[in-house]
Amino acid sequence: MVAPTITATVGFNAKGAGKPCETWYQVYGDLKSGVTPVVALHGGPGSTHHYILSLVDLWTKYSIPVVFYDQLGAGNSTHLPEKSGDAGSFWTEDLFLDELDNLLHHLGIQDDYVILGQSWGGMLAARHATRQPKGLKRLVIADSPASMRLFAKAANEELIAKLPPDVRDAIIKNEAAGTIDSQEYKDAVQVFYKRHLCRLDPWPAELVESFDYMEKDMTVYLTMNGPSEFHVIGSLKNWSIIDEAHKINVPTLLLNGAYDEAADSSVMPFFKLIPKVKWFTFAESSHMPHWEEREKYMKLVADFLGD
Repeated sequence: MVAPTITATVGFNAKGAGKPCETWYQVYGDLKSGVTPVVALHGGPGSTHHYILSLVDLWTKYSIPVVFYDQLGAGNSTHLPEKSGDAGSFWTEDLFLDELDNLLHHLGIQDDYVILGQSWGGMLAARHATRQPKGLKRLVIADSPASMRLFAKAANEELIAKLPPDVRDAIIKNEAAGTIDSQEYKDAVQVFYKRHLCRLDPWPAELVESFDYMEKDMTVYLTMNGPSEFHVIGSLKNWSIIDEAHKINVPTLLLNGAYDEAADSSVMPFFKLIPKVKWFTFAESSHMPHWEEREKYMKLVADFLGD
């Protein structure tokens, strides 16, 4: 893979952190080239930039600068395991919105940028866009639900229901019993992930790396999401942007996969409510079309940004 142009950190005054915090970031390309850069927001919450590194193709193949960063509590940025379970007063959506604004201003691109958010990153990007920042030119919401209730409903009623009976029963039984640390549950979750998170076999090394980073510190994921992608019992369980999506006033591209855990039913409100919107579903992909159908994905995004 091509080397980054810049690898650095920026100080971030995270209210209530009780210590200095830093956001780690990488830039591929020249932010002063005159081409509007893409800021890529990873999912989780609490995952890392590694699993979306295929987006470097936007720079190497289409000359679009790309900014990656690890959100607070994740990857190479400051970790705060002491804030575990502290959802109400620390791990909030506003914390991550403030971190994004801080990075945009540090890079000097706050007046001209595009955001591509994947999964939780797309949820965060959508909320950012509802504030109608003057520098945001376009928005890509990839593999993201407009409501976590709709996401959980689809996961349980549409996806888990269609798993092999023994796998489905293992998930239901262990969640009901609270035995989500059991090997049986973890094995069943992997079956779900191989169908609805990433269908490539083997998984890209970068995706494995993000999972490895998360295993070292699950603070953000467990606090905001829960023990798995579909067992959402954290502070995001009632998250919704349905009441605000109409405020997104920039051209928006919605992306998901035909087998995506972000099922069509959870993406549909974005399509209905955002005034200037296009939606494309990748026929051979689940939650990672930026890997599963990489070439098609990059061309679609580049074409949208070049319109």
